[in-house]
Amino acid sequence: MTETHKFHGTVLREYDIRGIIGKTLTAADARAIGRGFGTMVVRGGGDRVCVGYDGRLSSVELEAALVEGLVSTGLHVERIGLGPTGMLYFATRDRGASAGVMITGSHNPPDYNGFKMMLGKAPVYGPAILEIGEIAAKGDYAVGKGASEKIDIQDVYVERLLKDYDGVKELSVAWDAGNGAAGEILKRLTAKLPGKHILLFEDIDGNFPNHHPDPTMPENLVDLQKAVAENKCDIGIAFDGDGDRIGAVDAGGRIVWGDQLVAIYASEVLKTHPGGTIIADVKASQTLFDEIERLGGKPLMWKTGHSLLKAKMAETNSPLAGEMSGHIFFADKWYGFDDALYCGVRLVSLVGKSDKTLAELRDVLPEVFNTPEVRFQADEERKFAVVKEVKARLAASGAKVNDIDGVRVNTEDGWWLLRASNTQDVLVARCEAFSPEGLERLKALLVEQLSASGISAPSDF
Repeated sequence: MTETHKFHGTVLREYDIRGIIGKTLTAADARAIGRGFGTMVVRGGGDRVCVGYDGRLSSVELEAALVEGLVSTGLHVERIGLGPTGMLYFATRDRGASAGVMITGSHNPPDYNGFKMMLGKAPVYGPAILEIGEIAAKGDYAVGKGASEKIDIQDVYVERLLKDYDGVKELSVAWDAGNGAAGEILKRLTAKLPGKHILLFEDIDGNFPNHHPDPTMPENLVDLQKAVAENKCDIGIAFDGDGDRIGAVDAGGRIVWGDQLVAIYASEVLKTHPGGTIIADVKASQTLFDEIERLGGKPLMWKTGHSLLKAKMAETNSPLAGEMSGHIFFADKWYGFDDALYCGVRLVSLVGKSDKTLAELRDVLPEVFNTPEVRFQADEERKFAVVKEVKARLAASGAKVNDIDGVRVNTEDGWWLLRASNTQDVLVARCEAFSPEGLERLKALLVEQLSASGISAPSDF
């Protein structure tokens, strides 16, 4: 009898696979993912897969089950072990593997985990993720005699991270690994990087005892801000749970948001790629798109999601792309994937050869008044429906709407955005205005639309 497997309805997502351990995601799911994805690799002519995992408590068990599934399809699996997602992406490219799988819950709570995949040099997302579910549901697996071996790529990876550092002055930098998967590599990296380095929470601990590893939330940057102030640092850099998203603060402790970092990187990248297309997601500030244009680049607004941006970069031959959430992708000198450790090296290098501080580079952008990403609780099944309802009401009112990903609404005051998260059971919103009064009006418009769909805004919004 053919062995089949059915995944929980919320697990196979737009650009990765994600679930709650013991509830929607189990070792049996990991084994089926290995068999399903392995089947896709084998039938596409592949023979070798790299596998890595993050520091979550459930990751070791999931990795073992995944590898068992991959091996059963006839693949040779190179197990690179515990580390950041960027190390898995790098290993897959550097070793010429047919595919790569990273077991990670990214920035989600400790009881979440999931899988990020690449096939060849490209991310696996959308229909390809659904195909894994279809193969498993039919039990239509490839069968072969594979094998696995452990590979240590840490030193090779660290050397590659350091290769593009060309700072002139040595800086004082505070780094917050948030007890996430980047910790061990960060220790090795900063030991060789010029300057003074203060490390926070570099020990990998899946309980995340100090703060949640999500650098988009201001409360998670408080320890970093304190370390920058106490040690008189030039820069503070933070990572998420799997080290593919960067957060930063300047010497005064001000947060430098993801879209502001893209603008700073663009000032360097466009010197060697004049007229290049720089991509940012729909959550990014209008000041970023304006700055790219001012620097002689071609700004392109695209959908949120690391897989979607990587695919768009390849399509447009873009040297740089980024998200408000801190996923930043260099194809300039790098491989086009998001690696916050590499972004950290590039930031220290850029400031280290500039006659401006990070604060001064940030202040090139005109002042606007905006909210950070604001998340509103909405059930998995309900969140997409709410966006459709809002879009329909806006269409009926004749509002100016960009619907490339959710709804981004332009008014005389600025713009507001509402979209459904692909990784959490929330709606994500953002507002940006030219004045504080305008910001309040935009927030009121957003709250009005949410209320009309039965979603309550937090009292402090």
